[in-house]
Amino acid sequence: MDNYDKQILDIIQSHFPLASRPYEEVGKQVGLSEEDVLKRVRDLKEAGIIRRMGANFTSKTLGWQSTLCAASVPQEKIEEFIAEVNQHDGVTHNYLRENEFNIWFALIAPNMDAVESILNGITEKTGVKILNLPADKMFKVKVDFKMNK
Repeated sequence: MDNYDKQILDIIQSHFPLASRPYEEVGKQVGLSEEDVLKRVRDLKEAGIIRRMGANFTSKTLGWQSTLCAASVPQEKIEEFIAEVNQHDGVTHNYLRENEFNIWFALIAPNMDAVESILNGITEKTGVKILNLPADKMFKVKVDFKMNK
């Protein structure tokens, strides 16, 4: 990643322009054309640096259910398990931990029945049982990963 990529990532994480041509607006901020910004964003997505782009909503306010999930995945099944988890649009993020429960991810769905259906489907496809840990109280922490220091 070069400095332009870092500047673009800094902008689109939390300040994505609400405009008819948002990439043109980002380009104006960093000194690139709309086409250059679009190409860079596509390249970053293809390289796996950008996993998902989309709005963040407070799921509970919209009537949806969110939950934290944990799984104990054998080392040889980690890639297969993560690939299956990432197939689901409701997965907002996941991460590897050094723990008995080594894969954690957050999931949102219209209701708890849908959450359980998705988790059961992942278990059926991977053979890995998943702990469903819905929150009693929600704490929302906003995280930006500063690319340019």
